[in-house]
Amino acid sequence: MPSSQPASPPRLGALARQVASLYGGASHWSRNFVRGKLLTDPATPAVLGLAAEAGGFGVVADLGCGRGQAGLALLLAGLADQVHGLDLAPAKIADAQRAAAGLPASFCVADLGAAELPACDTVIILDVLLQMPDAAQRRLLSAMATAARRRVIIRAFDPDCGWRARLGFASEQIGRVLRRDGTVLRPLPMAELAAPFEALGFAVSVRPCWGWTPLPNVMLVAERSAR
Repeated sequence: MPSSQPASPPRLGALARQVASLYGGASHWSRNFVRGKLLTDPATPAVLGLAAEAGGFGVVADLGCGRGQAGLALLLAGLADQVHGLDLAPAKIADAQRAAAGLPASFCVADLGAAELPACDTVIILDVLLQMPDAAQRRLLSAMATAARRRVIIRAFDPDCGWRARLGFASEQIGRVLRRDGTVLRPLPMAELAAPFEALGFAVSVRPCWGWTPLPNVMLVAERSAR
């Protein structure tokens, strides 16, 4: 069971192995992906560190959760009480559901552009917004501000981050040609991402989250003022 009194971020290597072990029913590729993603993505230590600083994230809504590894890592680290994950990909959600057996977590297929968000303490969304049309991004930002009782964590692409942004856009153009999936990045400026939260009294901060990569990834943290 998750601990009720988290104190510090867990050791990442051990946690990644523990989370990956939950995916015994998934393919070998999926298990390796989960472990590799947790170990190499700079968002992993960033989110775990924020959760530890906060004394835990409470009930978490993980939007665009993929295979659910971020939410399950929070649970196993004692940094979340419950996790509700939403993602558009049925195969990834199936992996997440199997991995979460016996844990206080639920995962369902949902289109974030239309889904009703679960009430929660913390909303987490990593690298998803920028793949949505501008209007859909703004609708989802407003929905997140309403759903989150305490905070919203967004890993975003900062389009005004100098050479990192130029390199990020160039990399995405190459990736789009190779993938042939029609995906287009539409990152909103940080001020536009922050506006719906500031309007509701959240305190917003933005910090680098690019780690070892040359990309313009930042972490936007919106904290609701204590009532």
